[in-house]
Amino acid sequence: MNTASRCTAAFAALALAAGTAAAQAKYDLGGSALEIRIGSVMPYSGPFAAYGMIGRTEAAYFAKLNDEGGINSRKITLVSYDDGFDPATTLEAARRLVEQDQVLLVFQSLGTAPSTAIERYLNRKKTPQLFVASGASRFGDAARFPWTMGWQPTYETEGRIYAKYLLASHPNGKIGVLAADDATGKEYVKGLRDALGGRMQIVPEPPHESEETGTIGGQIAALKAADADILFIAEPPDVAERALTEAAEIGWKPLVLLASIAASADGVVKPAGFDDDQDLLSAAYMKSGADFAWQSDTARLEWAAFLDKYYPDGDPASDFTVYGYLAAQTAAQVLRQCGDNLTRENVMRQAAGLKDLRLGMLLPGINVNTAPDDYFPIKQMQMERFVGESWQLFGPVIDGDLGADRLAVSGDTK
Repeated sequence: MNTASRCTAAFAALALAAGTAAAQAKYDLGGSALEIRIGSVMPYSGPFAAYGMIGRTEAAYFAKLNDEGGINSRKITLVSYDDGFDPATTLEAARRLVEQDQVLLVFQSLGTAPSTAIERYLNRKKTPQLFVASGASRFGDAARFPWTMGWQPTYETEGRIYAKYLLASHPNGKIGVLAADDATGKEYVKGLRDALGGRMQIVPEPPHESEETGTIGGQIAALKAADADILFIAEPPDVAERALTEAAEIGWKPLVLLASIAASADGVVKPAGFDDDQDLLSAAYMKSGADFAWQSDTARLEWAAFLDKYYPDGDPASDFTVYGYLAAQTAAQVLRQCGDNLTRENVMRQAAGLKDLRLGMLLPGINVNTAPDDYFPIKQMQMERFVGESWQLFGPVIDGDLGADRLAVSGDTK
């Protein structure tokens, strides 16, 4: 064969290989050989604008990936809109993302009410609503909403974790519950009750403060009078802070379990008084960038270097920057697993096929796991105790799956 013939044959082989690869690749709107287009809706303004730090962290992480060559050699284009935490605006933004921007998926819509507002629309459009930023269990209902998946531990999961801890460490305790009179509070209490299974006593819940007969002070006094020696607070931060203050003022010192939604050292515990609130208990699933215990941790150093370069305005002391970083890493893994099949159906298939995904800024022993009938990626947490002016982790990781065999945890060594 002469040189010209060999060249012709080589070019023909290359063309055949390229044609075969092109034939194997599959794309829906938002995916191509060069790009993956993702949509996002976040409250960058309004009363919950602080959460916008999550969206900015995620945008920064995708910028980092693009600098490193993208995902499977495809650049990520993130189209993110501000909804001000208004459900009507969220729906308008979601329609724009799907119908005008033609995104492959909507990532990390934030908040229960805004995300609920777009849930039916995105499922009707068969567009992934991936890793909703809410602890509501409704975002793991694979049978009703197969195109919607949450990400963080649910409020029910967290409630079950507290129940498992109490059964192992304080089985003879009497629990008083102070819970918000909303879906979030009810889910926390449901998880607690379901996992307790009647094995510990819960005193009748006092009237909620939204009722004319109820005040935080009155509720705390009623729980003390009922001889509760354990107090579970599943309230938003402002109410939780008042509850801790009221308990201190009447000299009541129960074992306090503070739901993670209100476990802010600066926003809740400090205003209530560090001296009065030592040994509070809560639960966590992420490493805190502000926790001195992780200062030399490799994953923490990588996260800090990422913030320095790609989001220097991000607050390294805020869990929001850790949360956004982890959620974006999880989405990147899903897209990586999609390979050249960038269809919406395959995005959900891969999202429901995460097996023991280990991310550095999750606490050791906590992995991401999903399945076609399990749309709850993170189901484990570790207990933490407030000591001095910060939270300190203790004990083993606890699985919040109600059907898990890992019911027993080590005793409280306080």
